[in-house]
Amino acid sequence: MKNIVVGIDFSKNSYNAMKHAIAISLKNKSKLHLAWVKTAAMNTDFAVTTAAKDFLGAVRKKLDQWVEECKNEAPESHITSIILEGKPSIELCKYASNLNDAIIVMGTHGVSGFEEFFVGSNAFKTINLTSVPVLILREGVEVNRDLTDILVPIDTSFETLQKIKPAIEFAKAFQAKICLLGVVNPINNEIKHIINVQIQHAASMCKKANVRYESHTVDVPGDSISALLEYAKRLDVNLMVIMREEENDLSSVWMGSNTRQIVNNSPMPLLVIPNVNQFLLNK
Repeated sequence: MKNIVVGIDFSKNSYNAMKHAIAISLKNKSKLHLAWVKTAAMNTDFAVTTAAKDFLGAVRKKLDQWVEECKNEAPESHITSIILEGKPSIELCKYASNLNDAIIVMGTHGVSGFEEFFVGSNAFKTINLTSVPVLILREGVEVNRDLTDILVPIDTSFETLQKIKPAIEFAKAFQAKICLLGVVNPINNEIKHIINVQIQHAASMCKKANVRYESHTVDVPGDSISALLEYAKRLDVNLMVIMREEENDLSSVWMGSNTRQIVNNSPMPLLVIPNVNQFLLNK
């Protein structure tokens, strides 16, 4: 996590996202990039007036204030800000993809006097387009920024193990414990066997990395997403790591619509990992 790109719209939720980004930067001495996007909606007659110029000046001034706040909290971190132009999801992903070892930190909602940024579909477009992990904070989710307990759901897909490496990275940074949760759905012996094998692989990765971990399996006869969220609440974890599964990936329970359901309802921050194999296939 050498570079952390934070989607900024000056809302309370993007401020919360920035605070979490600072906490990560403090642990890793990562470079922070505060990114604001000028959208096409501003390219009107209004955009060429003095008022529009004053607006962009106000944006720059506000960004500078947020940069100073970051510097005060993380004096050893390199902090920068950038104004991009275009569609927020595309520009943010493009910017992050050109950085080495980057993650995106963003809120799922954010409306302010400056700009409507990550509202509804924009958040999911960012998740779907990105080739780097995305740390998402749903509006209203404010937890301890010291990430001590990390939940990693394990399913039957081979890709599910892609979550372990970034989970380990966070666990090392925060001296956190990883909880590997095998979700058995549908409930049958073949699925249970596959889940157990996957958990064994994941556990060996955690052990090799010398991070604390525990593993559990749970039989879910019905709605696996609701069961997962309830389990996360009971464990009182403060980060959950999930895959961004493709809609046509029938081998996994974490497909597109389910990912959306988790993002919309998660009571804790989510780290969404893109499917690297699918991304390379589509390039």
